[in-house]
Amino acid sequence: MPGRYSGVRKSSREGNILEIRGFIKTSLIDYPGEICATLFTAGCNLRCPFCHNRDLVLDPGNQPLFPETEVLEFLTRRSRQLGGICISGGEPTLQEGLPDFAARVKSIGLKVKLDTNGTRPNVLRDLLSRGLLDYVAVDIKAPRAKYDYLTGVAMDYQDVLETIALLRENPVEHEFRTTFVPGLLQAADIIAIVRELAGCCHYVLQKFQSSVTLLDPTLNHTRVPYPAKMEELARRCREYVDLVELRGY
Repeated sequence: MPGRYSGVRKSSREGNILEIRGFIKTSLIDYPGEICATLFTAGCNLRCPFCHNRDLVLDPGNQPLFPETEVLEFLTRRSRQLGGICISGGEPTLQEGLPDFAARVKSIGLKVKLDTNGTRPNVLRDLLSRGLLDYVAVDIKAPRAKYDYLTGVAMDYQDVLETIALLRENPVEHEFRTTFVPGLLQAADIIAIVRELAGCCHYVLQKFQSSVTLLDPTLNHTRVPYPAKMEELARRCREYVDLVELRGY
């Protein structure tokens, strides 16, 4: 039986400071079209079995802590070489310090990309209204009927629908994406997802990657489909979303 997911994660330090537990100084893949730095925030409100960041989700307090001030100093020094940052997790919208951190990054002159699971639309709405985001990537885990099963928690799917509607009407650059895990998802599930996304501009089908850090290590035995099979699925998805991208195949 899935558990109810937790609320906002507050830092143990004074003030609304972003708790950064992972930091990649240069990435060519995390922000489309930009050279970026990628940081990973602590904690998540979901327990997806195919998540690659097991320790960051389940035991963030024992992961290395990257002080916000040092990260900002690095970004300032590298502002001419970097186009932006990607804030990932975990789930960044659980962090009270996210808006202040994003504002500081914007003041440096860098773009901000947010990776989110879409379960906190009010936080996303606030960030967008303040002009703090340049790109939003939302992970759509499953169709409505399988959401609790694929996320490992009992959650309100209406929050995901609200996030979809919010971005459908917002000019900010964005993408919705699903990691296709054979055995957990079928082709019919993907079609159900894109039906919910009809009218959105960009959908990504991501290749599942095995890893020693998966929440559910038994998934490492999963065999991924051949690219030709996924291209046929992408073609079917284009009936609902204009731009459908295969990533990793």
